[in-house]
Amino acid sequence: MRNPLLDSPVSRAGWLFATAVGLAVGLPFSTGRVRVEDGLVVCTGMPRWAFRRGGTCVGSVYLTRDNDGPRVLRHERVHVAQWRRYGMLMPLLYVLAGRDAARNRFEVEAGLEDGGYR
Repeated sequence: MRNPLLDSPVSRAGWLFATAVGLAVGLPFSTGRVRVEDGLVVCTGMPRWAFRRGGTCVGSVYLTRDNDGPRVLRHERVHVAQWRRYGMLMPLLYVLAGRDAARNRFEVEAGLEDGGYR
C-alpha cells in the first residue's frame, strides 16, 4: 500500500505551503537579486539569521547571502524535489537524519560536493 503522505497531494500541499513561507521570508528580507532558475526561487543578500551554512531551501525557495553558483543550485534543486516528495515532513525528517552532512541522506542524495560539503 502506498503511503498517502509521500509523493501525494498531501505532500505537494506541504511543499506549496513551505514555498509560501520561503517567499514570505525571502522577498522582504533579500537585499540582493531575486531570480527564478528552473523552478528554484533564489533569494540572495539574505541576513545570516535566515539560513545555516551557505544557504537553505524552503519549499522551492533558496535563501542565501551569495552562495548561488551553478553547482550549489543543482544541489538545491534536489532539495526542492525532496520537499515535493515529503511536504511538511521534510523539516522533521531532515533533523532526524542528523547534522553530519556525510550521513544525512538528504544531503547525500543532493550531492555533497555540489552542496560544498567536500
